[in-house]
Amino acid sequence: MMLTEKTLEDILENLEKSLNSLAEDVFENVEIEGGFDEINNFLHNQFDIRLENFLNLKKSSIHHLETGMKKKIIQKKQLIFQKISKQYQN
Repeated sequence: MMLTEKTLEDILENLEKSLNSLAEDVFENVEIEGGFDEINNFLHNQFDIRLENFLNLKKSSIHHLETGMKKKIIQKKQLIFQKISKQYQN
């Protein structure tokens, strides 16, 4: 199924909320030996997993997206992780 720009925006908004909530829980409640880097790696993996899950709900996949949509996802991922880094790394 082809996604519209609006559907992708909705997915990315939900994904950001989901990751922000997860980051808050992880940084407040979990002690991981690798510190921030290990938590960051975990969150990156969760981004990818949750993105694919959201896309699957719309009967799509990352492999079905146009190049422009993939770029939008990459940009959004970078913004999300910049915010997370600023908020929790200090």
